[in-house]
Formats: sequence, structure tokens, C-alpha cells
Amino acid sequence: MADETTAEFDTETIAQGWAQLADRRPTHQTELAFAARTDIGRVRENNEDKYDFFTPDDAPTLALRGRLWAIADGMGGHSAGQIASEAGLKCLIRSYFAEPVEGSVADALQQSLADANFLISQAAIKLGAKNGMGTTMVAAVVLNDMLTIAHVGDSRAYLLREGERIRQLTIDHSWVEEQVRRGALSRAEAEASPYRNIITRSIGMGPGLTADIYTERLFPDDTILLATDGVTGYLGEDALAALVGTKSLSKAALDIIDAANDAGGKDNSTVLLLRVSSITPLEPEG
Repeated sequence: MADETTAEFDTETIAQGWAQLADRRPTHQTELAFAARTDIGRVRENNEDKYDFFTPDDAPTLALRGRLWAIADGMGGHSAGQIASEAGLKCLIRSYFAEPVEGSVADALQQSLADANFLISQAAIKLGAKNGMGTTMVAAVVLNDMLTIAHVGDSRAYLLREGERIRQLTIDHSWVEEQVRRGALSRAEAEASPYRNIITRSIGMGPGLTADIYTERLFPDDTILLATDGVTGYLGEDALAALVGTKSLSKAALDIIDAANDAGGKDNSTVLLLRVSSITPLEPEG
């Protein structure tokens, strides 16, 4: 797919939408391009990975909630994983942008993921999913010049910034990651472990779900990369950074999926890329 721009609203349009929201007017206008790609891989019979995105078409909601992109990797026998990832993403978006718009971005994301967790948990009961039914999820919201990431499971978010090494923003909710943090496994041992696909937190796993939330100030030319483990299980950070480079996001997404397949392709693979084109401070209204 071609890169898609998300600079639909000019400064005047945003300002007009903020007439009744004097205490929470936007501070920056951030223009972004994005591209995404998902692939079934070379072994699986169906694709349980999904991605989705949403940009509000009204200025007040855009200014209060920003724009959202997310990916999910479903789990469960037969079609349960596909249902979980697709339904989970739809619930996330509808809940996050639901009226009335209240609370912070982080609070809204936490509640939206809790809503998705309840939906998938109830669906698993009704469908009688014997092998469990759930999905990982990582969501990125851009509001003003800030990036907020919410994640559950082992799908990841990375930041590529000029002059810096690629940086993983999320910490996997997985058994091997817990062992690494406790000092029981080295990073190399974790990557080779037969238990590396066992996740400890997912949408649909049960009540009391808490997502991890991260925030990051954005700068021009920053690139955010979201990926499922069908990508990160084969491609390390240096490989991902090299594949993104300075090329168009559409070409980078295609190259990343091709590289994951060439390295084995035993899982579905999904990548979503965002690149900051410009960040413009908005003049405060006098």
C-alpha cells in the first residue's frame, strides 16, 4: 500500500474545534505518514494477525484523543485467534473514541484495553474456545507532539530516531522475558528457548487486565515501528533499523515482511510504521 498521510486538519480547523475546550487546546500539529503490511507466512493456514487505525473526522475529538494505530496477534484454535484480534481491535477503537471524551490518553487507553479484554473473555465463553481465545495488542496514539504506547503481550513497539540506536519501547509479557529480568536466563538463552512463545498477559486472559503504558516526546523524522512476534522472532533490532532506513514506509514494510519470511516464515507477520513529517507549535489564543 502507498504511504498514507494523516495531516488532514489544518491549524484553522483545529482551532475552530477548540472554541468550547479552552483549557485543553492543542499545543502542536504533528504530521505523520504511515504504512502497514500483514502476511500469513509460509507455514500457517490462516492469518491471526490484524492491524487497524483511526483518525477522528471532528476537530474536538482529534484534539482531545489524537490518532490511533494498533496491531494484534490472535491466539486460539480454529478461527478463535482471528476473531480475537479483529474484534479486539474494533473494540479498542470504538471504546477509545467513544463519547463523552474524558480523562487522559493513558487512562482512555487503559479503559479501552480493559473493554476489549472483557469482550474477548465473554466471547471465549460463548464460543466454547477449548484452547483459549485471546490476542496480544500494541496501540500507538499521537496527540500534539506526544506518543503514547499501550501494550499487552509480546507484540512490540520500537522507536527509530536520527543519531540514536533503535530503541524497544515495550517489554514483552512473556515467560522468557520474566526469566531474563530475574537473571535466570541470558538474552541469548531467552531467544533460543523453546518457551519463548509463552506469554503471561493477553487480551481475553481473564479479569483484572492491566496494560503497560509508555509515553515519548516526538521529533521530526522519528519513526515508530509496531510488529508482531512473527517479525521480531526472526529480525533483531539492527536488522529492523537497516530495513527501515530512509526508504519509503511502504517499501520498508514490504522489505520487513519479506525478510521475516525469508528467515523462516513460520508465523504470521505484521508491521506498522509511522514517520513524523513535521511538528509545528500552535500559537496560543489570546
